[in-house]
Parts: sequence; structure tokens; C-alpha cells
Amino acid sequence: MIKQAFLILISILATTRVAAQREVIDQVIANVGGEIVLLSELEEQYALLKERQGEKLPPDARCLVLDNLLTQSLLVNQAKLDSVAVTDEEVEAQLTARIDQILDYMGGDVSQFEDYYGQTVGEVKESFREDLKRQLLADRMRSQVQQSITVTPSEVKNFFKKIPRDSLPYFDSEVEVGEIVLKPKVNEEERAKAIAQLEDLREQIVSGKAEFSALAQKFSDDFASARIGGDLGWTKRGKFVPEFEAAAYKLEENEISPVVETEFGFHIIQLNGRRGNSINTRHILIKPDITDNDLEIAKAKLDSIRQLLIDKKISFSEAVKKYGYDQVQSYNNDGKMINPASGNNFFQIADLEPDVYFTIDTMKVGSYSQPWSYADPRGETYFRIVQLQSRTEPHVASLAKDYSKIQAATSEQKKAQFLADWTSQKVGSTYVHIDEYYQNCEALKKWVDKEIKP
Repeated sequence: MIKQAFLILISILATTRVAAQREVIDQVIANVGGEIVLLSELEEQYALLKERQGEKLPPDARCLVLDNLLTQSLLVNQAKLDSVAVTDEEVEAQLTARIDQILDYMGGDVSQFEDYYGQTVGEVKESFREDLKRQLLADRMRSQVQQSITVTPSEVKNFFKKIPRDSLPYFDSEVEVGEIVLKPKVNEEERAKAIAQLEDLREQIVSGKAEFSALAQKFSDDFASARIGGDLGWTKRGKFVPEFEAAAYKLEENEISPVVETEFGFHIIQLNGRRGNSINTRHILIKPDITDNDLEIAKAKLDSIRQLLIDKKISFSEAVKKYGYDQVQSYNNDGKMINPASGNNFFQIADLEPDVYFTIDTMKVGSYSQPWSYADPRGETYFRIVQLQSRTEPHVASLAKDYSKIQAATSEQKKAQFLADWTSQKVGSTYVHIDEYYQNCEALKKWVDKEIKP
């Protein structure tokens, strides 16, 4: 599962990697309003699709890819006409979040990131910035177009009835899994060491004995920012965890904060600049060491919680809220783990993390696992126990068992049809020109037949 998630995250910027390596030879193959489609875009998307689907790639794949690129260009063009806005801050936040995710899965190894993309983090940001802005504009316009779409129970039933009996999907066994996660607490001795180290670093900077950036590069445990002197760039409110943000916004320019504690460890922060509601900061992070004894204490506590559950002295939901770590996604979902592939609470076996799969494989519904440790993408150690909450048998799709899935499929089909109708309408009143090389594509018929040059 971790490998799958890593590959999904890597693909977020896959086209950037291709773009960074391509030769500087390009041509415009289509115009939609004021937007252009480049041959390189088509080839990059086609290469990515081919990498994912291999031999399953349809013969007219390039035409289908170009159809999608034309639709995105139409959405972007209409977004600009309708004054749909995407701010530079939004783009920067998205870029930072996506790159941070990838770095997390690379264990904070910036050199691995740079080897993979052939560019520095900053260069990847710049090369992907305009593409991401277009993507966000298209997504926002698409949401506006489709925002009124709803499906009724009768539409769901009609959708299901139209599926040929011999074409009904077969669903593998699915499970619902609840978890209680405990984060080991740092003991007072290690906590004091981390604070003392940061206070010493702060004193060196304030007294002029050392530069903030040099100490960040040498000592900070935030590997992504350490190599660039602890620089966190320009951000608006809401980017950082509350404790960090509260301390950062209180600072005067060039001032260095006292030691600040967050869920990530201990920090000192320097304010480099302020621009309206945005601030530019840098920091040094020290993570206290978690000792073997700290880990044993956490495991023993979780074992005690498990016994309370078995003895029915507390409900699972109560235990999550009373003892669980509130920064994991399941905490706000009554302890239910959320499938990142579907967004719901159901997992096919292949979707589960290996350690969860092997743990629940022989469990009965309603039972609780022994506590075990695991590492998150940042390498932090946690403990969890899981409850197998439900298990379905493999079965052919039915309305009774799979209504939510069939409802989602109905909604997606209706949205796709609505967007197709909207596209056909807009094509008739928008300048469209497609290179003659692609004009015989069946998938592009609606674009070619209505090609106009006002």
C-alpha cells in the first residue's frame, strides 16, 4: 500500500519530470479561444497514460488525450471569460503541499527528489507553476458547471437496470477497519535536551556568533527546509499548525521567537518579512529523541485500552475520543480508517496497508488486535490497535449491498454527460482550430465539425 501511495504521489508531478527532460522542440497543435495546446503536452500525457496502462492502451489513445486537453483548454478559456480566479497564493500552497507529500514519502531526502526530477525543488515549482494554475482554473470551472448536479433514487435504479446482467461488476470482499492510534510521549529528560539545544542555537544567532541559515542547515530536523537555511517562504494564515502560526505572527521583522512547541517538536522561528496577511519565515526544528522506554510505555497504555474495550467498560468511539491521537485522519471519522483510493470507509484487501491486512486476516468481526508499532511517512513511530468492524463476502453488484457505489457511478455518469453537453454548446461559440494531422480523429469530431474562426 505504501508503495502504491508513493507511486500515486510521484505521478502528481510526473509530467513535470518529462517536461524537464524533453528537448526544446515544440509546436502548437490546437487553439481553443485564447488557449493553446502544445504537441509536447499531448506527448507527455500520452507517455504517462502508456506507462500506466501498457498494452491496454486503446489505438486512438492520442486522440482521446487530445480531447481531454481541448476540454481543459475550453474550461480554462471560459474561466477567464467568467473571471474565475485562482490566486498566486493558492498555487503556491498547492505546489508546496504536493512537493511536501512527495518529500515525506522519500523520507525527506531532497537529493532523491532532485535525482528523480533532474531539477531542484525550486526549479520543479517554477516549471510546474503555470500548468498547475491552469489545472486549478479548469477544476474550478468544471465544479461550477457541475455544481447543480444531483441524482435521485429513481435515477440510481434506472442506471443499475441498464447494466446488462452479464456485465455487472464483481466486488471482492471488503472490510471496514477502526483504529486507535497512540503517539508515544517524550520523556522530560529528552524534552529538556531539545529545548536546551534550541536555546543555545538561539543565543548564538542573537549574539552574532552564528548565522541562522548555517545553523538550520547543520541542526534542523526539518530536512526539506534545512538545506535552504530553514526557509519556509511566503505563506498566509492557515498554512502552519496553530502554535507555530501564533508565534510567527507575533514577531517583528528579523525577530527570533523563543522556543515554540508543536506536534512536530520544538522550533525557533525568525520573521524575514511581512506583506499584508502573508509572512516570510524560517525555522530550526529539533525533534526530541523517543527512547525505548517511551515506546514501551505507549504500547502498555494501548494494551490497557484494548482490555477496557474487550471488557466492554468503554465503547470504541469513546476510546478513540478519550485516548486516540487527534492528528490522524480516522480520529474525526469515529476511528474508522478512510480508504484514500475511494474516500469511503471500505477497503478491498489490496487497498490495505500490508501490516493491517496481515493483522485482520484471521480476526473475527468485532474483535481487537494486539497493539503494534508503525512509522508514518515522516518516519515518526506510533502505536495502533485495530478493530475489524465489518467484512463482506465477494459478490456480484446489487442495489441492496452496493447502493452507495452505484449512486456514485450514477452521479459520475450524469456529471460527465452534463460536461459533454456544456462543451458542445461552448464549442459552437468559441474559436477552435485543430492541426489537420488530428482532424480525422473520431474522438475529436465534435471539435472539428464545429471548428469556427470568428
